[in-house]
Amino acid sequence: MSWRDAVRPVRMQRIGLVVPAEQSRELLARLDAAGVVDLDPVQPEVELAVAAEREPGWSARETEFRRRTAQAVAHGPVTAWLGWTPSAAMPGLTSEVASIGGAAVPLSQPPGIQPPTLLRQQGRGQSFELLVQTYTTVPYADVDPSLVAGIVYVAMFGMMFGDVGHGLLLLIGAAIVRSGRFARLAKIRRAWPFLAGAGAMSVVFGFLYGEMFGPTGLVPVLWLSPIDAVTTLLLTAIGVGAVLLGGAYALGIVNRFREGGWGFALYARTGIAGSLLFLALGGVVAGIYFDIGGILLAAVLVAIAGLVLTFVGLLAVAGGGSAGVLQAVVELFDVVVRLGSNVVSFARLAAFGLTHAALGAIVWLGATALWGGGSPVGRLGAVLVLLIGTAVAFALEALVAGIQALRLEYYELFSRVFESDGRPFRPWRLPAEDMEVTP
Repeated sequence: MSWRDAVRPVRMQRIGLVVPAEQSRELLARLDAAGVVDLDPVQPEVELAVAAEREPGWSARETEFRRRTAQAVAHGPVTAWLGWTPSAAMPGLTSEVASIGGAAVPLSQPPGIQPPTLLRQQGRGQSFELLVQTYTTVPYADVDPSLVAGIVYVAMFGMMFGDVGHGLLLLIGAAIVRSGRFARLAKIRRAWPFLAGAGAMSVVFGFLYGEMFGPTGLVPVLWLSPIDAVTTLLLTAIGVGAVLLGGAYALGIVNRFREGGWGFALYARTGIAGSLLFLALGGVVAGIYFDIGGILLAAVLVAIAGLVLTFVGLLAVAGGGSAGVLQAVVELFDVVVRLGSNVVSFARLAAFGLTHAALGAIVWLGATALWGGGSPVGRLGAVLVLLIGTAVAFALEALVAGIQALRLEYYELFSRVFESDGRPFRPWRLPAEDMEVTP
Protein backbone atom coordinates (compact mmCIF):
# COMPACT_ATOMS: atom_id res chain seq x y z
CA MET A 1 0.00 0.00 0.00
CA SER A 2 1.42 3.41 -1.02
CA TRP A 3 1.73 6.28 1.45
CA ARG A 4 -1.01 8.12 -0.45
CA ASP A 5 -3.44 5.27 0.17
CA ALA A 6 -2.36 5.09 3.82
CA VAL A 7 -3.43 8.68 4.56
CA ARG A 8 -6.77 8.77 2.78
CA PRO A 9 -10.07 6.96 3.37
CA VAL A 10 -10.72 3.60 1.71
CA ARG A 11 -11.57 3.99 -1.96
CA MET A 12 -15.30 3.52 -2.56
CA GLN A 13 -17.17 2.19 -5.60
CA ARG A 14 -20.71 3.13 -6.53
CA ILE A 15 -22.63 -0.06 -7.37
CA GLY A 16 -25.96 -1.33 -8.57
CA LEU A 17 -27.09 -4.75 -7.32
CA VAL A 18 -29.45 -6.51 -9.74
CA VAL A 19 -31.10 -9.88 -9.00
CA PRO A 20 -34.21 -11.80 -10.06
CA ALA A 21 -37.15 -10.59 -8.01
CA GLU A 22 -37.59 -13.99 -6.33
CA GLN A 23 -33.99 -13.78 -5.03
CA SER A 24 -34.46 -10.43 -3.28
CA ARG A 25 -34.65 -11.92 0.20
CA GLU A 26 -31.60 -14.10 -0.45
CA LEU A 27 -29.59 -11.12 -1.67
CA LEU A 28 -30.44 -9.07 1.41
CA ALA A 29 -29.48 -11.97 3.67
CA ARG A 30 -26.12 -12.28 1.91
CA LEU A 31 -25.48 -8.55 2.12
CA ASP A 32 -26.20 -8.77 5.83
CA ALA A 33 -23.64 -11.59 6.19
CA ALA A 34 -21.00 -9.88 4.03
CA GLY A 35 -21.23 -6.46 5.69
CA VAL A 36 -19.55 -4.62 2.81
CA VAL A 37 -22.41 -2.64 1.21
CA ASP A 38 -23.82 0.69 2.36
CA LEU A 39 -27.25 0.80 0.68
CA ASP A 40 -28.79 4.15 -0.18
CA PRO A 41 -31.18 5.46 2.51
CA VAL A 42 -34.86 4.58 2.28
CA GLN A 43 -36.88 7.52 1.03
CA PRO A 44 -39.42 9.14 3.43
CA GLU A 45 -42.39 8.26 1.24
CA VAL A 46 -41.32 4.61 1.24
CA GLU A 47 -41.00 4.70 5.03
CA LEU A 48 -44.55 6.03 5.33
CA ALA A 49 -45.95 3.45 2.91
CA VAL A 50 -44.34 0.51 4.74
CA ALA A 51 -45.41 1.90 8.12
CA ALA A 52 -49.00 2.11 6.89
CA GLU A 53 -48.93 -1.51 5.70
CA ARG A 54 -47.15 -2.97 8.71
CA GLU A 55 -48.97 -5.80 10.46
CA PRO A 56 -48.66 -6.62 14.17
CA GLY A 57 -46.95 -9.95 13.49
CA TRP A 58 -44.05 -8.52 11.50
CA SER A 59 -40.65 -8.92 13.10
CA ALA A 60 -38.01 -6.20 12.91
CA ARG A 61 -36.16 -8.18 10.23
CA GLU A 62 -39.33 -8.66 8.21
CA THR A 63 -40.07 -4.95 8.41
CA GLU A 64 -36.54 -4.08 7.25
CA PHE A 65 -36.84 -6.56 4.40
CA ARG A 66 -40.09 -4.95 3.23
CA ARG A 67 -38.57 -1.45 3.56
CA ARG A 68 -35.68 -2.42 1.33
CA THR A 69 -37.92 -4.25 -1.15
CA ALA A 70 -40.14 -1.19 -1.44
CA GLN A 71 -37.06 1.02 -1.96
CA ALA A 72 -35.71 -1.20 -4.76
CA VAL A 73 -36.12 -0.39 -8.44
CA ALA A 74 -38.26 -3.10 -10.07
CA HIS A 75 -38.21 -3.66 -13.83
CA GLY A 76 -39.98 -6.71 -15.13
CA PRO A 77 -38.56 -9.85 -13.50
CA VAL A 78 -35.54 -8.13 -11.85
CA THR A 79 -35.02 -5.94 -8.82
CA ALA A 80 -32.12 -3.54 -8.22
CA TRP A 81 -30.60 -1.55 -5.33
CA LEU A 82 -28.00 1.21 -5.29
CA GLY A 83 -25.22 1.69 -2.76
CA TRP A 84 -21.51 1.91 -2.03
CA THR A 85 -18.86 -0.69 -1.31
CA PRO A 86 -15.07 -0.59 -0.83
CA SER A 87 -13.37 -1.11 -4.20
CA ALA A 88 -11.35 -3.97 -2.74
CA ALA A 89 -14.58 -5.82 -1.88
CA MET A 90 -15.95 -5.70 -5.45
CA PRO A 91 -14.53 -9.08 -6.66
CA GLY A 92 -15.96 -11.03 -3.73
CA LEU A 93 -19.27 -9.18 -3.90
CA THR A 94 -19.54 -9.78 -7.63
CA SER A 95 -19.05 -13.52 -7.15
CA GLU A 96 -21.54 -13.64 -4.30
CA VAL A 97 -24.28 -11.88 -6.25
CA ALA A 98 -23.58 -13.91 -9.40
CA SER A 99 -24.09 -17.16 -7.46
CA ILE A 100 -27.81 -16.32 -7.10
CA GLY A 101 -28.25 -15.24 -10.72
CA GLY A 102 -27.63 -11.54 -10.22
CA ALA A 103 -24.93 -8.98 -10.97
CA ALA A 104 -22.99 -6.29 -9.07
CA VAL A 105 -22.62 -3.46 -11.59
CA PRO A 106 -19.94 -0.77 -11.01
CA LEU A 107 -21.32 2.73 -11.62
CA SER A 108 -19.75 6.17 -11.94
CA GLN A 109 -19.97 8.54 -8.99
CA PRO A 110 -23.04 10.79 -9.28
CA PRO A 111 -22.18 14.51 -9.40
CA GLY A 112 -22.70 16.29 -6.10
CA ILE A 113 -22.88 13.05 -4.12
CA GLN A 114 -20.12 12.40 -1.57
CA PRO A 115 -19.19 8.74 -1.04
CA PRO A 116 -19.25 7.46 2.53
CA THR A 117 -16.00 7.46 4.49
CA LEU A 118 -14.27 4.36 5.83
CA LEU A 119 -10.90 5.02 7.47
CA ARG A 120 -8.18 2.45 6.89
CA GLN A 121 -6.27 2.79 10.19
CA GLN A 122 -5.32 -0.54 11.73
CA GLY A 123 -4.05 -1.64 15.13
CA ARG A 124 -3.17 1.26 17.40
CA GLY A 125 -4.13 3.75 14.69
CA GLN A 126 -7.77 2.77 15.18
CA SER A 127 -7.63 4.17 18.71
CA PHE A 128 -6.54 7.56 17.39
CA GLU A 129 -9.54 7.56 15.04
CA LEU A 130 -11.66 8.27 18.13
CA LEU A 131 -10.05 11.70 18.40
CA VAL A 132 -11.15 12.66 14.89
CA GLN A 133 -14.51 10.88 14.90
CA THR A 134 -15.56 12.77 18.03
CA TYR A 135 -15.04 16.01 16.11
CA THR A 136 -16.36 15.02 12.68
CA THR A 137 -16.44 12.31 10.06
CA VAL A 138 -13.50 12.80 7.70
CA PRO A 139 -14.90 13.84 4.29
CA TYR A 140 -14.23 11.23 1.61
CA ALA A 141 -11.94 13.56 -0.36
CA ASP A 142 -9.85 14.61 2.65
CA VAL A 143 -6.64 13.24 4.11
CA ASP A 144 -7.13 11.16 7.25
CA PRO A 145 -5.16 12.93 10.04
CA SER A 146 -5.95 10.41 12.79
CA LEU A 147 -2.42 9.15 13.47
CA VAL A 148 -0.80 12.60 13.37
CA ALA A 149 -3.62 14.05 15.49
CA GLY A 150 -3.09 11.35 18.10
CA ILE A 151 0.64 12.01 18.29
CA VAL A 152 0.10 15.77 18.59
CA TYR A 153 -2.51 15.24 21.31
CA VAL A 154 -0.29 13.11 23.56
CA ALA A 155 2.66 15.47 22.98
CA MET A 156 0.62 18.49 24.12
CA PHE A 157 -0.69 16.49 27.07
CA GLY A 158 2.85 15.56 28.08
CA MET A 159 4.01 19.17 27.93
CA MET A 160 1.26 20.14 30.39
CA PHE A 161 1.64 17.03 32.57
CA GLY A 162 5.41 16.65 32.63
CA ASP A 163 6.32 14.44 35.58
CA VAL A 164 8.20 11.14 35.43
CA GLY A 165 6.27 9.61 38.33
CA HIS A 166 2.86 10.66 37.07
CA GLY A 167 3.74 9.46 33.58
CA LEU A 168 4.71 6.04 34.93
CA LEU A 169 1.34 5.84 36.70
CA LEU A 170 -0.38 6.49 33.38
CA LEU A 171 1.71 3.78 31.71
CA ILE A 172 0.71 1.34 34.44
CA GLY A 173 -2.92 2.35 33.92
CA ALA A 174 -2.57 1.77 30.17
CA ALA A 175 -1.16 -1.71 30.79
CA ILE A 176 -4.08 -2.53 33.10
CA VAL A 177 -6.65 -1.28 30.58
CA ARG A 178 -4.98 -3.19 27.74
CA SER A 179 -4.87 -6.45 29.73
CA GLY A 180 -8.68 -6.67 29.77
CA ARG A 181 -8.66 -8.30 33.20
CA PHE A 182 -11.19 -5.89 34.65
CA ALA A 183 -14.66 -6.03 33.10
CA ARG A 184 -15.48 -2.47 34.17
CA LEU A 185 -12.62 -1.16 32.03
CA ALA A 186 -13.66 -3.08 28.91
CA LYS A 187 -15.46 -0.06 27.44
CA ILE A 188 -12.27 2.01 27.39
CA ARG A 189 -9.87 -0.73 26.31
CA ARG A 190 -9.66 0.72 22.82
CA ALA A 191 -8.25 3.92 24.32
CA TRP A 192 -5.20 2.31 25.93
CA PRO A 193 -2.80 3.76 23.29
CA PHE A 194 -3.94 7.23 24.38
CA LEU A 195 -3.05 6.45 27.99
CA ALA A 196 0.24 4.87 26.99
CA GLY A 197 1.19 7.74 24.69
CA ALA A 198 0.20 10.35 27.26
CA GLY A 199 2.20 8.51 29.93
CA ALA A 200 5.28 8.19 27.71
CA MET A 201 5.26 11.88 26.78
CA SER A 202 4.71 12.85 30.42
CA VAL A 203 7.82 10.84 31.32
CA VAL A 204 9.82 12.58 28.56
CA PHE A 205 8.79 16.06 29.68
CA GLY A 206 9.24 15.02 33.31
CA PHE A 207 12.92 14.38 32.59
CA LEU A 208 13.16 17.67 30.71
CA TYR A 209 11.59 19.51 33.66
CA GLY A 210 13.40 17.50 36.36
CA GLU A 211 10.09 16.47 37.94
CA MET A 212 9.28 13.13 39.57
CA PHE A 213 6.29 13.42 41.91
CA GLY A 214 7.24 17.08 42.10
CA PRO A 215 10.69 18.70 42.45
CA THR A 216 12.01 15.83 44.56
CA GLY A 217 15.48 15.83 43.04
CA LEU A 218 15.11 12.19 42.02
CA VAL A 219 15.75 13.10 38.37
CA PRO A 220 17.98 15.88 37.00
CA VAL A 221 16.69 18.89 35.09
CA LEU A 222 17.63 18.21 31.47
CA TRP A 223 16.14 21.39 30.00
CA LEU A 224 14.45 23.80 32.41
CA SER A 225 12.43 23.97 35.59
CA PRO A 226 8.97 25.37 34.75
CA ILE A 227 8.85 27.46 37.93
CA ASP A 228 12.29 28.99 37.34
CA ALA A 229 12.02 29.63 33.59
CA VAL A 230 8.49 30.81 32.99
CA THR A 231 9.29 33.14 30.08
CA THR A 232 11.29 30.51 28.19
CA LEU A 233 8.54 27.94 28.66
CA LEU A 234 5.90 30.44 27.51
CA LEU A 235 7.77 31.41 24.35
CA THR A 236 8.44 27.74 23.58
CA ALA A 237 4.73 26.94 23.92
CA ILE A 238 3.79 29.73 21.52
CA GLY A 239 6.49 28.55 19.10
CA VAL A 240 5.13 25.01 19.26
CA GLY A 241 1.66 26.39 18.59
CA ALA A 242 2.91 28.31 15.55
CA VAL A 243 4.47 25.14 14.11
CA LEU A 244 1.30 23.12 14.71
CA LEU A 245 -0.87 25.82 13.15
CA GLY A 246 1.45 25.90 10.14
CA GLY A 247 1.03 22.16 9.76
CA ALA A 248 -2.75 22.47 10.08
CA TYR A 249 -2.83 25.12 7.34
CA ALA A 250 -0.67 22.94 5.07
CA LEU A 251 -3.03 19.99 5.56
CA GLY A 252 -5.98 22.32 5.05
CA ILE A 253 -4.60 23.41 1.67
CA VAL A 254 -4.27 19.78 0.60
CA ASN A 255 -7.84 19.03 1.69
CA ARG A 256 -9.31 22.11 0.00
CA PHE A 257 -7.58 21.13 -3.24
CA ARG A 258 -8.90 17.57 -2.99
CA GLU A 259 -12.40 18.88 -2.23
CA GLY A 260 -12.73 21.54 -4.90
CA GLY A 261 -9.56 22.03 -6.92
CA TRP A 262 -7.10 24.92 -6.94
CA GLY A 263 -9.83 27.58 -7.02
CA PHE A 264 -11.30 26.42 -3.73
CA ALA A 265 -7.84 25.93 -2.22
CA LEU A 266 -6.77 29.45 -3.25
CA TYR A 267 -9.67 31.45 -1.81
CA ALA A 268 -10.67 29.42 1.26
CA ARG A 269 -9.93 30.90 4.66
CA THR A 270 -8.52 27.48 5.60
CA GLY A 271 -6.60 27.23 2.35
CA ILE A 272 -3.92 29.35 0.66
CA ALA A 273 -5.63 32.65 1.48
CA GLY A 274 -5.71 31.95 5.21
CA SER A 275 -2.20 30.53 5.10
CA LEU A 276 -0.89 33.78 3.61
CA LEU A 277 -2.37 35.72 6.54
CA PHE A 278 -0.74 33.31 8.97
CA LEU A 279 2.57 33.60 7.13
CA ALA A 280 2.30 37.39 7.19
CA LEU A 281 1.77 37.35 10.96
CA GLY A 282 4.95 35.30 11.35
CA GLY A 283 6.79 37.73 9.06
CA VAL A 284 5.69 40.72 11.15
CA VAL A 285 6.90 39.07 14.35
CA ALA A 286 10.22 38.10 12.74
CA GLY A 287 10.72 41.56 11.23
CA ILE A 288 10.13 43.29 14.55
CA TYR A 289 12.27 40.84 16.52
CA PHE A 290 15.26 40.99 14.14
CA ASP A 291 14.61 44.65 13.22
CA ILE A 292 14.74 43.96 9.49
CA GLY A 293 12.59 46.29 7.39
CA GLY A 294 12.66 44.05 4.34
CA ILE A 295 10.92 41.25 6.22
CA LEU A 296 8.26 43.67 7.47
CA LEU A 297 7.63 44.98 3.95
CA ALA A 298 7.34 41.46 2.55
CA ALA A 299 4.98 40.54 5.40
CA VAL A 300 2.75 43.52 4.58
CA LEU A 301 2.58 42.56 0.91
CA VAL A 302 1.77 38.95 1.78
CA ALA A 303 -0.89 40.16 4.22
CA ILE A 304 -2.52 42.31 1.53
CA ALA A 305 -2.62 39.35 -0.85
CA GLY A 306 -4.06 37.14 1.87
CA LEU A 307 -6.71 39.71 2.80
CA VAL A 308 -7.80 40.16 -0.82
CA LEU A 309 -8.01 36.42 -1.52
CA THR A 310 -9.83 35.72 1.74
CA PHE A 311 -12.31 38.52 1.12
CA VAL A 312 -13.06 37.25 -2.39
CA GLY A 313 -13.62 33.75 -1.05
CA LEU A 314 -15.91 34.98 1.73
CA LEU A 315 -17.83 37.20 -0.70
CA ALA A 316 -18.37 34.28 -3.05
CA VAL A 317 -19.85 32.24 -0.20
CA ALA A 318 -21.97 35.18 1.01
CA GLY A 319 -23.53 35.57 -2.44
CA GLY A 320 -22.58 39.13 -3.38
CA GLY A 321 -24.67 42.27 -3.03
CA SER A 322 -24.46 44.86 -0.23
CA ALA A 323 -25.48 42.30 2.41
CA GLY A 324 -22.88 39.87 1.10
CA VAL A 325 -20.16 42.52 1.18
CA LEU A 326 -21.04 43.43 4.76
CA GLN A 327 -21.03 39.78 5.79
CA ALA A 328 -17.67 39.22 4.08
CA VAL A 329 -16.14 42.25 5.82
CA VAL A 330 -17.33 41.09 9.24
CA GLU A 331 -16.08 37.55 8.65
CA LEU A 332 -12.74 38.85 7.37
CA PHE A 333 -12.32 40.91 10.54
CA ASP A 334 -13.13 37.81 12.56
CA VAL A 335 -10.51 35.79 10.65
CA VAL A 336 -7.80 38.37 11.37
CA VAL A 337 -8.66 38.72 15.06
CA ARG A 338 -8.84 34.98 15.59
CA LEU A 339 -5.48 34.45 13.89
CA GLY A 340 -3.54 36.16 16.67
CA SER A 341 -5.65 34.68 19.44
CA ASN A 342 -5.21 31.18 17.99
CA VAL A 343 -1.42 31.44 18.26
CA VAL A 344 -1.52 32.91 21.76
CA SER A 345 -3.96 30.19 22.81
CA PHE A 346 -1.08 27.72 22.81
CA ALA A 347 0.38 29.61 25.77
CA ARG A 348 -1.83 27.33 27.86
CA LEU A 349 0.72 24.57 27.19
CA ALA A 350 3.11 26.55 29.35
CA ALA A 351 0.49 27.82 31.78
CA PHE A 352 -0.82 24.39 32.73
CA GLY A 353 2.66 22.90 32.68
CA LEU A 354 3.61 25.58 35.22
CA THR A 355 0.46 24.86 37.25
CA HIS A 356 1.29 21.16 37.36
CA ALA A 357 4.83 21.90 38.54
CA ALA A 358 3.56 24.39 41.16
CA LEU A 359 1.09 21.89 42.63
CA GLY A 360 3.82 19.28 42.82
CA ALA A 361 6.11 21.76 44.54
CA ILE A 362 3.46 22.70 47.08
CA VAL A 363 2.85 19.06 47.97
CA TRP A 364 6.57 18.31 48.20
CA LEU A 365 7.40 21.38 50.29
CA GLY A 366 4.51 20.65 52.66
CA ALA A 367 5.59 17.03 53.08
CA THR A 368 9.26 17.90 53.66
CA ALA A 369 8.31 20.61 56.19
CA LEU A 370 6.28 18.12 58.26
CA TRP A 371 8.98 15.46 57.95
CA GLY A 372 11.65 17.89 59.09
CA GLY A 373 9.94 18.34 62.47
CA GLY A 374 11.22 14.93 63.50
CA SER A 375 8.14 13.84 65.48
CA PRO A 376 6.32 10.59 64.62
CA VAL A 377 3.07 12.49 64.17
CA GLY A 378 4.76 14.98 61.87
CA ARG A 379 6.31 12.23 59.77
CA LEU A 380 2.98 10.43 59.53
CA GLY A 381 1.41 13.69 58.43
CA ALA A 382 4.19 14.11 55.84
CA VAL A 383 3.42 10.71 54.36
CA LEU A 384 -0.30 11.48 54.26
CA VAL A 385 0.29 14.87 52.68
CA LEU A 386 2.54 13.34 50.05
CA LEU A 387 0.12 10.51 49.20
CA ILE A 388 -3.10 12.52 49.24
CA GLY A 389 -1.55 15.59 47.64
CA THR A 390 0.00 13.54 44.86
CA ALA A 391 -3.31 11.76 44.22
CA VAL A 392 -5.23 15.05 44.08
CA ALA A 393 -2.63 16.74 41.85
CA PHE A 394 -2.49 13.71 39.56
CA ALA A 395 -6.27 13.46 39.13
CA LEU A 396 -6.87 17.20 38.78
CA GLU A 397 -4.00 17.92 36.41
CA ALA A 398 -4.63 14.83 34.27
CA LEU A 399 -8.21 15.97 33.76
CA VAL A 400 -7.21 19.56 33.00
CA ALA A 401 -4.38 18.59 30.65
CA GLY A 402 -6.62 16.14 28.81
CA ILE A 403 -9.34 18.74 28.30
CA GLN A 404 -6.97 21.52 27.28
CA ALA A 405 -5.11 19.33 24.79
CA LEU A 406 -8.47 18.34 23.29
CA ARG A 407 -9.54 21.96 23.13
CA LEU A 408 -6.37 22.99 21.29
CA GLU A 409 -6.72 20.05 18.90
CA TYR A 410 -10.34 20.80 18.05
CA TYR A 411 -10.61 24.58 18.04
CA GLU A 412 -7.17 25.60 16.83
CA LEU A 413 -6.10 22.72 14.55
CA PHE A 414 -9.10 20.73 13.30
CA SER A 415 -10.97 23.95 12.47
CA ARG A 416 -8.33 24.51 9.78
CA VAL A 417 -7.98 20.94 8.62
CA PHE A 418 -11.71 20.35 8.03
CA GLU A 419 -14.12 22.58 6.16
CA SER A 420 -17.10 20.20 5.98
CA ASP A 421 -18.39 16.92 7.40
CA GLY A 422 -18.27 13.52 5.78
CA ARG A 423 -20.73 10.63 5.93
CA PRO A 424 -19.56 7.47 7.70
CA PHE A 425 -19.63 4.14 5.85
CA ARG A 426 -22.32 2.04 7.54
CA PRO A 427 -22.63 -1.47 6.07
CA TRP A 428 -26.27 -2.43 5.77
CA ARG A 429 -27.39 -5.02 8.30
CA LEU A 430 -30.63 -6.76 9.15
CA PRO A 431 -31.92 -6.51 12.72
CA ALA A 432 -30.88 -9.30 15.08
CA GLU A 433 -34.17 -11.22 15.01
CA ASP A 434 -34.46 -14.40 12.92
CA MET A 435 -35.57 -14.04 9.32
CA GLU A 436 -36.48 -16.88 7.04
CA VAL A 437 -34.18 -17.00 4.01
CA THR A 438 -35.29 -18.52 0.71
CA PRO A 439 -32.90 -21.34 -0.24
